[in-house]
Amino acid sequence: MPNFDAVVFDMDGTILDTLADIGESMNRVLVSFGFPPHPLDAYRYFVGEGSPVLVEKALPANARTPSMIQDCLKAYQKDYGANWQVHTRLYEGIAEMLDALASRNIRMTILSNKYHEFTLQCHAHFFRSWPFDVVLGIRDGVPRKPDPAAAFEIAEILQLPPSRFFYVGDTGVDMQTAVSAGMFPVGVLWGFRTEEELVANGARFLAKHPRDIVEKFV
Repeated sequence: MPNFDAVVFDMDGTILDTLADIGESMNRVLVSFGFPPHPLDAYRYFVGEGSPVLVEKALPANARTPSMIQDCLKAYQKDYGANWQVHTRLYEGIAEMLDALASRNIRMTILSNKYHEFTLQCHAHFFRSWPFDVVLGIRDGVPRKPDPAAAFEIAEILQLPPSRFFYVGDTGVDMQTAVSAGMFPVGVLWGFRTEEELVANGARFLAKHPRDIVEKFV
């Protein structure tokens, strides 16, 4: 395996366990509009492609009109904006992993399909103790993952070729992004999706614990 100088981390399901807060917020919105809620575990397959897709997937199929999606999206953003840190936490071993990578001078970045301003807010709350070089979420005019545009942007900012990056994520979308960007796709098994999905979408290494990632930089 070649040497690497930097890491791109997905956020939700990779370094931050956000599932309960996302699911509870979306369920409150669904109930308020008269729709049935979902088991929290179902949200593992609703997240990963941005809030509009989350809302569309959570709504009953016969209710997925543009106006209903937009109304529920606004309600979700308001509810989640007020309740995003009730249950959310770093996964076990993430703090130690970030400490170890920082001590090895591995450059660290975040690329999320959360809205950019909220990605920055989550970073400031949970990850301000570590030296992340770049933190990006969804921004106007920049396509969301799995389009590799933002991953290329990170490589350009750090002045490193994409081939020098570990790309760490928990969904097929992340693996597709890594492959398209020419980065090394690493799937984490503690996140929202399955080993089968990660492998099918190009994962070249599967991490069972955050320490497995650190060991690649020893």
